Amino acid sequence: MIARTIGAVAVAVALAAAPAGCQNSRTRPADTVAADVAPGGTTRIDAAAVRARLAKLRIAVEDTGNHYRRTEWPLWEPVAGGCDAREHTLKSQGTGVTTEKGCTVTGGRWVSPYDGITVTDAKTLDVDHVVPLAEAARSGTRGWSRADRQRYANDPAVLIAVTATSNRSKGDSDPAKWLPAKDKCGYLARWVDTKTRYRMTVDQAEHTAIAAVLRRC
Repeated sequence: MIARTIGAVAVAVALAAAPAGCQNSRTRPADTVAADVAPGGTTRIDAAAVRARLAKLRIAVEDTGNHYRRTEWPLWEPVAGGCDAREHTLKSQGTGVTTEKGCTVTGGRWVSPYDGITVTDAKTLDVDHVVPLAEAARSGTRGWSRADRQRYANDPAVLIAVTATSNRSKGDSDPAKWLPAKDKCGYLARWVDTKTRYRMTVDQAEHTAIAAVLRRC
């Protein structure tokens, strides 16, 4: 279930799976804000803790000069049990998941947290980064090495299986421009957690939008 990717278990998996040499001072994760998924897909969060984390993030103008190039963020690297990051996400976040030889997913059931839609065909799912790669590039990561970028791009703790429609509507937007139809509080808790762990910056509009929603969580 999705809870596996946002709680302590996912963080432990991510750290264990990280390529050697990638945990430098820029990308070594800090502690996380615990979040659990309740029946119906609503995430239980400690809103006060998330707001405290948000307050500690450095506010800075987006680094639009650090252009995002997909080839510089290697995707779907092996992370666990012979599975690549995409396969691992589909297996860990679905129920009744079946696979062919290796890790190729052939069936299962997933509930997309962005829109609450139930999916039974893995081919119709996208695996989204909580903080999109292009947004990560603009968020104070200019000094990251290729290994740092690879580590983030394949970290199970920041990957979520969602409907392609919801993922395409999100694009590379931050919360000032896009929020999911469902579970906004849980989404923002994961967003703040991700930016905290990877020491990313937030811009002022992003910070203001997150803070406004969190006051209602």
